Amino acid sequence: MIKVEGEQAAGTRHWVALAVILGVILFDQIFKIWIKTHMYLGQEFSVFGNWFIIHFVENNGMAFGLEFGGEIGKIVLSVFRIIAVSAIGYYLFSYAKKGAKIGLIVAGSLIFSGALGNILDSAFYGLIFNDSYHQISEFMPTDGGYAPFLFGKVVDMLYFPMFSGTFPDWLPLWGGDDFLFFRPVFNIADTAISVGIGMIIVFQKRFFEEETKSEEVVSAIDATEQAAES
Repeated sequence: MIKVEGEQAAGTRHWVALAVILGVILFDQIFKIWIKTHMYLGQEFSVFGNWFIIHFVENNGMAFGLEFGGEIGKIVLSVFRIIAVSAIGYYLFSYAKKGAKIGLIVAGSLIFSGALGNILDSAFYGLIFNDSYHQISEFMPTDGGYAPFLFGKVVDMLYFPMFSGTFPDWLPLWGGDDFLFFRPVFNIADTAISVGIGMIIVFQKRFFEEETKSEEVVSAIDATEQAAES
């Protein structure tokens, strides 16, 4: 009976993980494809005043538009992403099988799906779209895409320039410089990664204490069953 309940709980966690992963990837990719096929690079429109803007940019590198080492860096980054996502997926479903707290499963699923969403851009967007410079990109263009496999660009569009100002002159390093918060342009996948990491940081004690208790319960159950059989 206990084993059946444990299998049912693990099954529930697996379904939760799959639901989060599929939801994030679908939302992320649908939004990116809409942006790619309806806007040209640099185009923008306001959602809420001047502090929430849809602004279409693309980047070659990591989250929030960071760059990394040219073409070689692009390959290294893509390979690293694939390895990292594979490792995250393995541990995610291992934790689900071990009875980890649902919150940890959701956090891990957000990180996994966000990373996978950006990998899809890098891997395939260069093959299935032409470029977006001064034009609306075409899906599956007859002349081919703008880049080979793994050399596609990540589509970003969420921009929150909430407020700007100037640092006071007395401040070291940045005194007198202008600043803008929040400057980076990002996407749904980046958001999922950030939320997942934030959940683990904020709730790590609760998540991993619960995991330890679950392992202790499983060990006690196994010991009891072994004693009963002997």
